[in-house]
Amino acid sequence: MSFQQGLSGLNAAAKNLDVIGNNVANSGTVGFKQSQAQFADVYANSLTGAGGSNVGIGVKVAQVAQQFTQGNITATNNPLDMAINGGGFFRMSNNGETTYQRNGQFQLDRLGFIVNPTGAKLTGYTANAGGVLSTGAPGPLSINTTDLVPQITSEVNAVLNLDSGSTPIDAATVPFDMNDPTTFHSSTAVSVYDSLGNSQTLQTFYVLRPPVAPATTGVWDVYGASDSVPIGYVPPAAPVTIASLSFNTSGVLQTAMPLPAINVPATAAGAVTPFPVSFDFTGTTQFGSAFSVNSLSQDGYTSGRLAGFNIGADGVVLGRYTNGQSAVLGQVVLANFANPNGLQQLGNNMWAETATSGNPLVGVPSSGSLGVLQSSAVEDSNVDLTAELVNMITAQRVYQANAQTIKTQDAVMQTLVNLR
Repeated sequence: MSFQQGLSGLNAAAKNLDVIGNNVANSGTVGFKQSQAQFADVYANSLTGAGGSNVGIGVKVAQVAQQFTQGNITATNNPLDMAINGGGFFRMSNNGETTYQRNGQFQLDRLGFIVNPTGAKLTGYTANAGGVLSTGAPGPLSINTTDLVPQITSEVNAVLNLDSGSTPIDAATVPFDMNDPTTFHSSTAVSVYDSLGNSQTLQTFYVLRPPVAPATTGVWDVYGASDSVPIGYVPPAAPVTIASLSFNTSGVLQTAMPLPAINVPATAAGAVTPFPVSFDFTGTTQFGSAFSVNSLSQDGYTSGRLAGFNIGADGVVLGRYTNGQSAVLGQVVLANFANPNGLQQLGNNMWAETATSGNPLVGVPSSGSLGVLQSSAVEDSNVDLTAELVNMITAQRVYQANAQTIKTQDAVMQTLVNLR
């Protein structure tokens, strides 16, 4: 008789209880993946074979496999926290070693790098000053907190309706004067920015001129001023237009767009002056209704400080600045494996690549087999606490049953010893 079956059963049941206990202990660990003990029977080897009469000699733990099922997602107040909804792992740089994790709890270190609680750096595609991503080899991601460089205005886009019912004004008898509203029909004003990010007001004035035969409709002369200083002339010199707009009988703009750039003088000291600004009136009409401004925008902005940032479902880190602008700061990458159970567990919710796991498949979130990201959220442990407590009771019963087989074997052995 052999006690091996019972002893192997006790060892296997004890190992199962260890696995269950570890699951229960980590039921509140963010990003934790529960494990499952998998068993296999054991037979003694024989050179001649035993046919159908071979009795097994017990059980062994074949594998402790992790269950990479999705955990619940819980919202947090940290914009750097991220949860992966779907497949993949965060790719980390840990003192030169690449590791992987599902725990999405991140923070900034003193140098601005995005790190986990142990100091490992989150990797991804970095962006240059213009917000262009470098999609080569992923590197540690950092949040650039320097001011956003101002952008000088180069184009103004305006969509207007000029009232076709306006009474034409003859320039020969009533010359344009920006300070006399009786010399023009309507005006607009938009803030533009010089090379240093200083704001100045660019005004435009619109005057309908009488038609010149054989034309039946007049043209609209456009005059400009910057911070109330005329553009193109210095009073008392004759006013100079910056553009003329012509329309067909259906009120559709006929002048080619965009218009040639005009030189706008910078009013702040130290800035580039003048700086060229072109106008684009595409979509402007001349209908029989009151003057209206449907759209008026320009492409410049002043400098701005980083006010906050968001991380999109595609992993793009988008910075928000105090000047109302936004810029790409980087993009988080994910990695997946053909056999995640082949990964080596390192502790601290981290894994390392092995030959069994296969090579990492690195890409941006929501591509291929990779999941999407949810910012300001974390993935909870996927341990079902109720199920684990039931499993614990079952494992305890198995342990007791194996102990009983040993007790029975001992009783049989005692009977044989006591034979006379």
